[in-house]
Amino acid sequence: MTFAWKQSTPDARWTDGGAVTAGAAHDRGLTLTGGRGQAIRGFGGTFNELGHLAISALREEDRATVFRELFHPDELNLCVNRSAIGANDFAASWYSYDEVPGDLALEHFSVARDEEAVIPYIREAQRYQPDMLLHSSPWSPPTWMKDPPVYNSGRIVMTAENLDAYARYFVRFVEEYAARGIRVDQIHVQNEVFADQKFPSCVWSAEELRVFIRDHLGPAVEEAGLDVRVFLGTLNGPEDMAFTATGQKLTNYARFVDHILFDDDARKHIAGIGYQWAGQHAIARTRDAWPELEIIQTESECGFGSNAWEDAEYVFHLVRHYLHHGATGYTYWNMALRPGGLSTWGWPQNSLFTIDADGGSFTRNPEYYVLKHYSSVVRPGAVRLDVTGRYCAQGSAYENTDGSLAVVVQNALERAEDFRFEDPAGRFPTFTATLEPRSLNSFTLTA
Repeated sequence: MTFAWKQSTPDARWTDGGAVTAGAAHDRGLTLTGGRGQAIRGFGGTFNELGHLAISALREEDRATVFRELFHPDELNLCVNRSAIGANDFAASWYSYDEVPGDLALEHFSVARDEEAVIPYIREAQRYQPDMLLHSSPWSPPTWMKDPPVYNSGRIVMTAENLDAYARYFVRFVEEYAARGIRVDQIHVQNEVFADQKFPSCVWSAEELRVFIRDHLGPAVEEAGLDVRVFLGTLNGPEDMAFTATGQKLTNYARFVDHILFDDDARKHIAGIGYQWAGQHAIARTRDAWPELEIIQTESECGFGSNAWEDAEYVFHLVRHYLHHGATGYTYWNMALRPGGLSTWGWPQNSLFTIDADGGSFTRNPEYYVLKHYSSVVRPGAVRLDVTGRYCAQGSAYENTDGSLAVVVQNALERAEDFRFEDPAGRFPTFTATLEPRSLNSFTLTA
């Protein structure tokens, strides 16, 4: 059995760890329990216009380096990626695929805007990830389908003819992308269904989602014969953010999800649930109540543009939390932004890379290394292994399809700490290591 250990600290990123030994027994560590969890599809990022525009401003050789480091299987290996259906809050400006009022036949539907930045971004990923999973969601329907008819607020108009047209809008998106050689694997009905935002958004009640999926979107996907899965997503909050169609608060988040899933005619069209942001508080309940549904984390929390080590430590926890509670994939948000990370509506956010186009350079930010600590050792198809121990809230273990073991663990303390891994079944050897203060660590054990 061979060992490899990579470590990152606030002062040194992705360095070889120290000695790994058999060591004496102690209670600070992780122990396999014999239980096995879900298979991991992988990790990814989001194809935002501002990200591609930033990368495109680099010299050709630097552009190639950034794309390779994002998507190559030997680098970050981002293979569970996301795109918007129309504009999101990191688009260069707001748009949909059909802004001709009353065009229920979608005669003016066009994804031409995506050819400028989004589709080229996706094609760069396809060079390294031809079989990547792509999940897509709208931030807003076309404005004329909403009340009021604006991008940044409002609700869908719940007439049958409008909902039929919107269902065919999703179908057309999947078909147009397929015609361009891009397979969309999942469509999520709405980004952040509970949020009325300053950027493109649309609030949906549980009843509105139930009716739309059951009577319009699900049948439209079936009738078109599309090989795409409908997800109930992306859900961004627990009970205090869920509203009925009349604006009355729901007192229990579970009621929102169950109102939809307990309708068998709606449920048959739903393959999974996408969670992000405050949705982290609901994922465990969904896994326990609906174990047959796939769960995917759809958007990493984005920080405020400081790209600080403290942000990376928090995101490390988020990845572990979602995977521990059954998510099959974790999707980062902005893969690349210009210095300051400013959105078109004024929110500075973190990113994996900062692109200084004026200086002709790029920087790998701390959260780049968070993903690397997971994605470099937890390969697509790996199975999460159940663990116990003092490091259980800071670490996790996975068995890859080649039989190798990946252990990913954080030392969140300001002092060095001993760490011990043990497999009572004896399939993997016990090892100990001393983890540096505030460090992220990845171990691989290969036969």
